[in-house]
Amino acid sequence: MAGTVFVTGASGFVGAAVVEELLQRGYEVTPLVHRRPIVSATGRVHSIDGSLFDQKILAKGMRGASAVIHLVGIIFEHRFAGITFERMHFEGTRSVVNAAQTAGVKRYIHMSALGTRMDAVSEYHKTKYAAEQYVRASGLDWTIFRPSMIHGPKGEFMEMVNKWVRKKAPPFFAMPYFKSRRRGGPPQIQPIFVKDVARAFVDALEKPKTIGEVYPIAGAQRFTWPEFYRVSSKMIRGKERMVAGIPAGVAKVMAKLGGPLVPFNRDQVIMSQEDNTADLTKFKTDFGWEPRGFEETLASYAAQL
Repeated sequence: MAGTVFVTGASGFVGAAVVEELLQRGYEVTPLVHRRPIVSATGRVHSIDGSLFDQKILAKGMRGASAVIHLVGIIFEHRFAGITFERMHFEGTRSVVNAAQTAGVKRYIHMSALGTRMDAVSEYHKTKYAAEQYVRASGLDWTIFRPSMIHGPKGEFMEMVNKWVRKKAPPFFAMPYFKSRRRGGPPQIQPIFVKDVARAFVDALEKPKTIGEVYPIAGAQRFTWPEFYRVSSKMIRGKERMVAGIPAGVAKVMAKLGGPLVPFNRDQVIMSQEDNTADLTKFKTDFGWEPRGFEETLASYAAQL
């Protein structure tokens, strides 16, 4: 069932993969972009330049659309520029949902994040949860995805991992992670490949049973942070690199002080102390497939890093 899909965040890491997946399945795509139009040889991409908060632009982009996919999110705030978690996650979602309601576009697919919940500690997850609640109350035919850490070529995080592997970014002596003292063992992560995320989003458009459902999604393998870094370095460079833990309390102080040598914020430290894993039972039942493991998918692009 092809149609026209309006996509926010289309020029980003995940957005590019979603647009590619949509085109492969015969959809027309109207991506909302900011100064960088998306060009496709298919002739089925019609970029619209403008703000997430401009209702006239959103109305223009959604005209004739059969669905909306909302992907915009941030990891870092830039408060002096007005870029905050509250602004981008909640207010941005409210703007897009309101525009979809006005345009009469019922089908809506939403990007949230694993760990989003009512009692979340981080501002990142709190604002993601507020956005989810707005979507739930919208009256749209919504589906919400909560992906774990997304990896792939050109992804910001894996580019940083690659620099650490090759000793091209501080700290140069080792690959850093935030050490945990929690009971029950160290936190685990379950990375998911960007193309599997895109596949899930587009699959949902074609599966009415996913309407009104929330899906945590993650890859097939779980790691502690040291395990993840050792596997990454071995696959990228052919040998394991030293891994060093920064106590979470120290990392929070560093994040507060900031500076060019501190490439993380307080919310990232807080989130690193929780498991970032998912039960995939419902996803596998409703979608009929399972996202692939980290090692299998990293092997497909490690040479590009």
